[in-house]
Amino acid sequence: MSTQRWRLEGATALITGASRGIGLACARELLGLGADVLLVARDPDHLEMARLELEEQFPTRAVRAFAANLADAEQRLEVFDWIADIGADLHLLINNVGGNIRRATLAYADAEVRGLFENNVLSAFSMARQAHPLLTRHAATAIVNITSVSGLIHVRTGSPYGMTKAALAQLTRNLACEWAADGIRVNAVAPWYIRTQRSEVALADPQYATEVLERTPMGRIGEPEEVAAAVAFLCLPAASYITGECIAVDGGFLHFGF
Repeated sequence: MSTQRWRLEGATALITGASRGIGLACARELLGLGADVLLVARDPDHLEMARLELEEQFPTRAVRAFAANLADAEQRLEVFDWIADIGADLHLLINNVGGNIRRATLAYADAEVRGLFENNVLSAFSMARQAHPLLTRHAATAIVNITSVSGLIHVRTGSPYGMTKAALAQLTRNLACEWAADGIRVNAVAPWYIRTQRSEVALADPQYATEVLERTPMGRIGEPEEVAAAVAFLCLPAASYITGECIAVDGGFLHFGF
């Protein structure tokens, strides 16, 4: 069996939301498999810290970064102008950008709901469309969208967040079918609670954290590296016949009935 099926040498991955948490873990995982990475995040300081950290860990790989807020349509265009300017190839796209505002459904302002859709869905939709002509230059490429168990079942994240993540899962299925003929596989990963800066606030409540663990068969919070491992697998040549799937990284949460 060829080990190249389990390696990504020669591939370049564009990773959004890459300065911390799941995005940074994805960058580290793909670099470890031999890929070069293009990092995008909105905070230039954190992004540069991430770039330097990864560059030190993987001195033989290319690690480049561009600061952009992907909730802004113009800045999404600027990302691809940058890719063209540096003459980078593109084989993989990891759509990891996302955010949330937790409220009761009746408490949201219309602008907040629109903002969540722009950030969580339209950014991924736009990035995929703009990446398409670059990805089709190669025989086998892949997109992985980071969605959430919130898009598959009710959890206490607020209805707009769940709506956006459900939309992202459906986008994954549509693009998988539409772009298979172009050699682009499209899959998604749906995490439950993962130990990141974003989850710290909710899990700081001891009672809430206990309830989360009680509903998780594996009895613990997930780590960013565990999500990144699933993302990396979906990028590998070894996953060449997998498209349109949504893999839950949830410690068994979705399967835990009563």
